[in-house]
Amino acid sequence: MLRQLHLLSALSVMASGLVLQAPALAQVSGSGAPAAAPAANNLSIEQARAAAIRILKAVQSGDANARYAQFSAERQAITSPALIAATMRTQPKVRGFSLLSVRSGMESSIVEAELDTAAGQRVVFMVLNNQGRLERYYVDRADDDVSAVAKQFVVAVSTGNFITAHSFLSPAFQREISPDELQRKWLGLQRITGNFVKVGRVVEAETTPDMRLVLVNVDFNRLSDNLYVILNNQNEITGIDFPEEPAAPAPVR
Repeated sequence: MLRQLHLLSALSVMASGLVLQAPALAQVSGSGAPAAAPAANNLSIEQARAAAIRILKAVQSGDANARYAQFSAERQAITSPALIAATMRTQPKVRGFSLLSVRSGMESSIVEAELDTAAGQRVVFMVLNNQGRLERYYVDRADDDVSAVAKQFVVAVSTGNFITAHSFLSPAFQREISPDELQRKWLGLQRITGNFVKVGRVVEAETTPDMRLVLVNVDFNRLSDNLYVILNNQNEITGIDFPEEPAAPAPVR
């Protein structure tokens, strides 16, 4: 029996069939289709395309200062150029990129791009605000190992990379919980468990055609406990359980 999700559970969304998948958001305006004229404060297709290219060039060049400047003010509040630089050093080198589609919406613009990385091709979706800054993004990880996706998410959270961690969430779940809310939940958990020490074993506890449940064991300096990560069949995270009542510290044997 799952414990009550402590992070805005997405199980009810899954049950109602309302989980959004990355390909569903990829139906955006291409260069050959006429686009509706944007409102005065919205980005045009051309402005969104230019902003996306600036972002991807910063990623390709490894320029952490430019990358930081391209985040929205809300995202800048939970990261730093130094943290971004450390994260970029752990990721495959981007050798090139191409824009696949661009859509300008009422409140944000969505750009789909394919990255040519040292680890292969990767499709990324970027959500830009009306200033052309990055609000959030998510990556197509459908072909990745489910345990690796869950572990990478927990590693990102535990190392303070909350924007990266947020990119593992499904589009629907991203709208329910922001990166700074992830940060608050993680810091709140450590007030109970003590400081994070390391990520341990990863176990796929249950698999159905539409859902995967993965247990990620985490060591804190007071105790160890499992974090429950729920993924859909596209390997997008749709629910997370931070334990409300972690196990008591183990006695010395």
